[in-house]
Amino acid sequence: MTPKSTAQRPLNWPDDPETVTAADIDFEALAHVLANTCRRGGCCRQYHSVAAHAVVVSEEIEALDGLGDEDRRTLALHALLANAPSAWLRGRLPDSQRAAERSGRLATGIEVAVREAAGLDAVLDEDHGELLRFVTRMAASAERRDLLDGNAASGVAFPPLKRRIRSIPPDKAAEAWLARFRALAGADEERQRRIVAVARPDGSDGDEG
Repeated sequence: MTPKSTAQRPLNWPDDPETVTAADIDFEALAHVLANTCRRGGCCRQYHSVAAHAVVVSEEIEALDGLGDEDRRTLALHALLANAPSAWLRGRLPDSQRAAERSGRLATGIEVAVREAAGLDAVLDEDHGELLRFVTRMAASAERRDLLDGNAASGVAFPPLKRRIRSIPPDKAAEAWLARFRALAGADEERQRRIVAVARPDGSDGDEG
């Protein structure tokens, strides 16, 4: 099912990374910002968004063997949300150690807010965090192979995913990200009701009337 278009209402975007909280997170807006943010600062032969990358990693996590159903769902959701701070911090390159420390602090605060809004624990345990980093690096290698280096093997220092990484336009990437978010976060009906309430600009849960 294709997600409902956000064109029917303004995107509710909390622009200030200093003050963003779980109550501010609009996941439809987040999907569109990530879909309009290019990976690697645009250093790709074809456009590849942060949203599309997150969907790839999340799908690969969910396809892994050896994880329980709930662990697989939550880790796949963590993967989908892992790059959320770039929606606020994109293009802001730190020019000093102090600026780098501030960016790291802001990124951590954003991660906590986004994960809380999605019903996740604030941090991953060490084993799951390492697994997510491993799959993310495989996706980055596949991305270099398919969208940067222009050939199937050379220049890839880490084993790439078997799947091919293809460029998709921002609107399709946003739809794919949001559809996957809804599928993963919607496993718990009460959690989904809270997410919908958070995403509404007026804070209502949609049950009235």
